[in-house]
Amino acid sequence: MAITSPETYWWKPADKEERLWITIAIVWCLILFTMMPLWHIVGGQNPSLEPLKIRPTDYQKVSDAFIEKYKIGEEAGIPVVKPPDGADVYLRGQMWNWIPILELKKGVNYKFHISSVDLMHGFSLMPLVMNFQIVPGQDNILNLTPTSSGTFHIICNEFCGINHHTMVGKIIVKD
Repeated sequence: MAITSPETYWWKPADKEERLWITIAIVWCLILFTMMPLWHIVGGQNPSLEPLKIRPTDYQKVSDAFIEKYKIGEEAGIPVVKPPDGADVYLRGQMWNWIPILELKKGVNYKFHISSVDLMHGFSLMPLVMNFQIVPGQDNILNLTPTSSGTFHIICNEFCGINHHTMVGKIIVKD
């Protein structure tokens, strides 16, 4: 007496209802696949970055020169900088600070440079939904036009060490 394997059905044609649901699933996947790049272009909620390579020491020199040129004060030891309208703005992530505090003008377009000089950090602008990964050696350039006035906090959302929870920066937008 030989052992016989049970009858299987995987090679038999799918029923009419199964074909309908498979078709619906494939069409839905194609719609979502098309919408992701389309929404990036049309939706405007995902600003494109323009990444450039730069040595962390060079970025620190450039951002220090920016701070020195446009510094208007200090807050808790962090320089407060007010760049002129339309200027290139430099924000530096480093353990465990975002430097400097930026004072920007509402409705003015700025070329925003963001980089890190030590570790990978996460740039999250609150209460807006803007998240970017900030990597040492990469200058991320973003065209930014503040549309509402107020104080916006920058949170590091990439664990960067023991004082990660204290890494909070600030952007002040005035009319």
